[in-house]
Amino acid sequence: MAKILEFIAKNTDGHSYKSFKYCFDATSMPQIEYDDKKEILIKKRGETDKLTSTRNLKNHSQSDLIKKKPLFHFFLDGSRRTYKVDDLRYGKRLYPAVAGQIGIACCERENKDSFKPYVFDRNVVVSIPSIANSGSHSGEFFFNNLLKKLNEQEYLQKRNIQFSKILHYSDREGDEYEKKAIATIQDEMIDKEKRLVVELAKKGALNYDAYLLKDGSLEYGKMPNKEEFGELSKIRANYSCVVGVSKAFNPETLSKSNPNISKIIADLKLYDRTPAMKYSTERVGTDVWFSVWYLRIRDVKYGQSPYDGVVKIEKILVSDKEIEYGLETDEVDNISAQIINESFPVCYGQDSRWAKHLYPIYLTEQYAKSKYISDLHFINLF
Repeated sequence: MAKILEFIAKNTDGHSYKSFKYCFDATSMPQIEYDDKKEILIKKRGETDKLTSTRNLKNHSQSDLIKKKPLFHFFLDGSRRTYKVDDLRYGKRLYPAVAGQIGIACCERENKDSFKPYVFDRNVVVSIPSIANSGSHSGEFFFNNLLKKLNEQEYLQKRNIQFSKILHYSDREGDEYEKKAIATIQDEMIDKEKRLVVELAKKGALNYDAYLLKDGSLEYGKMPNKEEFGELSKIRANYSCVVGVSKAFNPETLSKSNPNISKIIADLKLYDRTPAMKYSTERVGTDVWFSVWYLRIRDVKYGQSPYDGVVKIEKILVSDKEIEYGLETDEVDNISAQIINESFPVCYGQDSRWAKHLYPIYLTEQYAKSKYISDLHFINLF
């Protein structure tokens, strides 16, 4: 009974080397990966009021209206695990085969006493070089047909495993193939996140009393192969009630507009926020504008760096009025106050990022982790 990569190699005129298999996420060297990117166009005002200094939200967060009526009803966390599972030979060159587990977890809170899973979308994928399609068929037709044949194999059916997609990366010489393979899996994860948000918006589940809080940046780069979901500008109307919160950010991102921004962020007092700024980036598309600000949710004394306890908050500007004048300052304050309240209780001792964590997001992450196939079990499938 042929295993997965043997089957793929046989059906693509390649050769499987049965290389050593490992999880990228478990073996990579520690490094800081920022949710935000460089090369952005910045405008100083991302909100209607002309704030010139930080604003404290402690009293606002403790008001009865804010505490009794949580704004966020849905919590979204997209994640993926990637694995080097083989080397495949096509012609005289070897290419890595990279597999992935993608998990899109969404939890729902109908009221203060109800927090439950809304959906978990798990996808098992494998990414191989485009040269695997050496025939006359179009890429997508070929790989979809290969996927269908793969999922019909007794080996997978006995184990109740189905692949959702066979991805393919450019085999152009000189590229770092492993990174390109992982990028295709990352893009697939982002595509699934976007589709879930659009689904919730079209169902009417998101409204001005029921926002979605997403773990991480909303700064989705262009993905030409993902059709309408490949450009944020085509679906941004669905993001009017979505807020992104990043635990990892580059404090120098907005330094072109404000050279002191990194110091301002580091010196934020507890429950202070910065004025909101407006920016766009070529990577996303200059027709998409974001309002972004920073908020300290935990005292600096609990962190290991001056940026611990600070989160970056993003909201996509949807209406013409928002794009022209920025978010209403009242909305910026309300979102900030709500996020302060979402930071309790804490997950101290359970997650090293506890100083920046929002508890519902932490619970959503834990829910996602519980749904993954173990790394050892997954690798042994190949």
